[in-house]
Amino acid sequence: MATSREESLRSYRLFEARDPRVLLGLDPEWRWAQRDLLALMADKCGVSGDPAHTSGYDVIDPELTLAALDAFADRLGRAADTRSPVLIGTGHPHRLLVFYAALADALSAAGCPVLTPAQGCSVDITTRFGLRTYNLDYVRGVALVREPGARPPGSETGAHTHSPLPVRTVLAACAEAGGPLPGLVVGDHGWVCGAGQLGFDAIGLADTDDPALFVGEAEGQVSVVVPLDDAVRSDYYRPLTRYVLNRACLSQ
Repeated sequence: MATSREESLRSYRLFEARDPRVLLGLDPEWRWAQRDLLALMADKCGVSGDPAHTSGYDVIDPELTLAALDAFADRLGRAADTRSPVLIGTGHPHRLLVFYAALADALSAAGCPVLTPAQGCSVDITTRFGLRTYNLDYVRGVALVREPGARPPGSETGAHTHSPLPVRTVLAACAEAGGPLPGLVVGDHGWVCGAGQLGFDAIGLADTDDPALFVGEAEGQVSVVVPLDDAVRSDYYRPLTRYVLNRACLSQ
């Protein structure tokens, strides 16, 4: 695991305080104290539930990851069976773009419209460096944001973001165009929480310092969350990609 225990606990403290930086667009219905979040993350990820464990690295239980991957793949399979419109977006383009792009390719081949609305639209996102303007872009059917002029559209890099504003912008564009609206949203961070909060069926990936997705799953706003380290080299996700595509009967 690359995520430290200190990072995870800090996120749980900020979530308890309803800090928007870690809510990721979710508006929790229940009150979540830090001890509640720790118990939830121990149950969903396999991290230590001991509040006295305050340093080192968190560990994710691979059995929990596999069980969640099965549910994730099954939901993708149902989307393929019904040829549902799908929206895929990531706040981790440097790490997870290849994983999501493989899903987009497979779902498109199965007859699912992979939606790409609002390309080139600007989104103002508050960051630790102040308010920054980003542009929405799509790479192989996967939505991401990048700084204007940083790279040509379609380049396989983008900005790391937790914000739900990109998915809100995309969904608003879908509605304004008269549809289609996504039957399934796939992604991470604000893409999942932002869509789930608006009532869209959303599934995604989350690390131990992203409690919002697991809270969303516990409260029913998010359908499936896969616990995994979201900051390792992109090629490390290839076995997961093959596993998901095989399980979903989407291997080409």
